[in-house]
Amino acid sequence: RGYITIIEGCDKFCSYCVVPFTRGKERSRTSESVLAEARQMADRGYTEIQLLGQNVNSYKDPEGKRSFAELLAAVGEVPGIRRVRFTTSHPRDFGRDIIEAIDAVPTLCDHVHLPVQSGSDRVLGAMQRLYTREQYLERIAWMKSAKREISITSDVIVGFPGETEEDFQLTLSLLDEVGYDSIFTFKYSPRPNTPSLALEDAIPDDEKARRLEVLMVRQKEIQIARYRKYIGTISEVMVEGRNESRGQWIGRTSQNKTLNFTAPEAAAPKAGTYVPVRATVSFPNSLLGEMVV
Repeated sequence: RGYITIIEGCDKFCSYCVVPFTRGKERSRTSESVLAEARQMADRGYTEIQLLGQNVNSYKDPEGKRSFAELLAAVGEVPGIRRVRFTTSHPRDFGRDIIEAIDAVPTLCDHVHLPVQSGSDRVLGAMQRLYTREQYLERIAWMKSAKREISITSDVIVGFPGETEEDFQLTLSLLDEVGYDSIFTFKYSPRPNTPSLALEDAIPDDEKARRLEVLMVRQKEIQIARYRKYIGTISEVMVEGRNESRGQWIGRTSQNKTLNFTAPEAAAPKAGTYVPVRATVSFPNSLLGEMVV
C-alpha cells in the first residue's frame, strides 16, 4: 500500500484535542506534488493509496488547482491504482462533492470515517466541534443517498465534562439513527494544554466506564445486524496475508471490512492481489468467506 500525507497539522481547536498544540498550524501540500508521489507509488507496484491528515478534507491546494474532492478523483485516476482511501474528515468541512467523487470514480473506496464525538448539541458546543447534530446528519444523508453503498464509521467520546444522562441518551439515539459499521469509543480524560482543562470534570470515572460499556453494547448489536446482511454477497478483497493457524487468508474490502477467507490450494492467492470472495459467516467485527474460483 502507498500512504500520502497531505496535511501535517490541524487548526480545528476542539477543546479536548491536543493535536493543534503538538503538530502546529494546518498546512497543505500542492496537489501536483501529491499526484507525483501517487504516480511514483504506482510505478513501484503499489495499488492502494491513503490520503492522510488530521483534518484531511479541509485541504486547500496552495496553487489553487484542485479541491480535496478533485484531488481524490485525480489520485483515483492514476494508472495502476486500484483503491484510494482518506482519513480523517471533520464534519464541518465535509462537502457533498466528496460523495459525488466517490460515486463517479470506482477506485475511490466506498467508506467514510466521519467522527461525531457526541449526539448532543450542547456537548458538541462545549467541545467546540463547530457543527450541530442536524448538520452532521445532513452529511450522513448525503452518504446514504449515494449510488454506491458507503460504509460509515466514526469516533465517539463519553463522559465529557458536563455531559448529562440526557446528553448520553442522545448519543445512543444517534447510533441507532446512523447505523454505523463500526466506531472507535473513548472515555474522556483531561489532556495537557487543551481548553477543556478549564472545565470541571465532575463525572466519576465509574460512571464514564458505565456509559462506555452501554455504548459499546449498543454498537455491537448494530454491527451484528449490519454485518449479517453481507452473508451470501461477493466482494473484491485485497489479500493482506495468511493466518496459518486458521488456514485462512486475510482480506479487506473496499468498505474497509475485514473479510477472511479460504481458498483451494491450487488457486492460493498472493498478498497484494485482489480476488472475489463470497461471505458465508458474519461476526460483529469481520466476515468469513470462500474465494470464488
